[in-house]
Amino acid sequence: MLDIKFIRENLDLVEKSTREKGYKVDIKEIIKLDDDRKSVLAVVEELRKKRNEIAAQMKGGKPSEELIKAGKAIKDELAGEEAKLSEAEEKVNALIKTVPNIIFDDVPLGGEECSVEVKKWGENKEKGVDHLDYAVSRDWVDFERGAKVAGAKFYYLKGGLALIENALLQFGLSKVLEHGFTFMTVPDMVSSRVLEGCGFNPRTSDQSDEYYIEGEDLAMIATAEMPLTGYHMDEIIDEDKLPLLYAGYSACFRKEAGAYGKYTRGLFRVHQFNKLEMYVFCLPEQSKEIHEKILAIEEDIWQTLGIPYHVINIAAGDLGAPAAKKYDVEYWSPVNQKYQEITSCSNCTDFQARSVNARVRRKDGTVEFVHTLNGTAISLARTMVALIENYATEGGKLKVPEALRPYLNNQEEI
Repeated sequence: MLDIKFIRENLDLVEKSTREKGYKVDIKEIIKLDDDRKSVLAVVEELRKKRNEIAAQMKGGKPSEELIKAGKAIKDELAGEEAKLSEAEEKVNALIKTVPNIIFDDVPLGGEECSVEVKKWGENKEKGVDHLDYAVSRDWVDFERGAKVAGAKFYYLKGGLALIENALLQFGLSKVLEHGFTFMTVPDMVSSRVLEGCGFNPRTSDQSDEYYIEGEDLAMIATAEMPLTGYHMDEIIDEDKLPLLYAGYSACFRKEAGAYGKYTRGLFRVHQFNKLEMYVFCLPEQSKEIHEKILAIEEDIWQTLGIPYHVINIAAGDLGAPAAKKYDVEYWSPVNQKYQEITSCSNCTDFQARSVNARVRRKDGTVEFVHTLNGTAISLARTMVALIENYATEGGKLKVPEALRPYLNNQEEI
């Protein structure tokens, strides 16, 4: 979330970013409520001062009836004002959580259609094989039995495709380890505080994507970004330990509530999939450079796999609450003859860190909030879609990209 002081000092910028991101939040109402909170706080502080003065007078002897009555009156009044203060703070904090992060100056304005291509790589094929028909024909995926045991858009992977998924994980892991990331497995559930701290606030109530555990303060994670955001919650990290680079592997669970009208065939958009996620805690002055580094790692992965792609700078209206800037890497689908999202990376500045209270202690002793960034190394379901579309042969075999062969007994085809 944003700091109320920052909101006050940058009112025009915050209002612009909120509007451009498509969030309907009355920023001036937040300022007014915070003014009310400050007024109540001033009353509370004055009453506490009087209470302490009376308490000091009562020491060293028997207090007078008048002093006792005054003390009781102050106590009762203070209790009422503290209740008002608590209510005022809750209102302000609740509204602040609905304000999205500000956008960087180089973020395109407008909706999804206004995102800007910044680079492209590879030669786009004109023909490809539909991944679902191909995988079903080889008995590599079973959506029917997945639906039988868990519902629509759940699935089993079998045989060659399950082995390819494992090979992709091992390949992606080798890439992130080369760049100094620490591999982690993470909890598949997080508390409401961590979930809120990630900043995944839907624009409308019907876009909530998480599965909640009834009767528990827990939700299934939609990405390893969630538990990784909470890893250093309520901690102060020494400056010389930053940046901290983590690669979290997890299952991801999504209702896909906001997916209406988007491409959903087969494995491309499902309720459960596995993913290797990069996450970084760093100094504020490091975050822009690290954002470009994460993008470079993602590009290296797709170039090594030989999958054509382009990179787009996401427009403000499609950016989401926590990110100040986001890149999407979209692979070329020869089946659909268009680019489709496969990975992304975001600079969330101190937006998430402020919510989970993750800070850095500078060498001079001062303490401030860190910056956080995230980026997908390998989203396994969609990557398998891209591989089949680009590497299935006319003879029915799947050509194995050279980078994956060490993890598939050096097979050239499967």
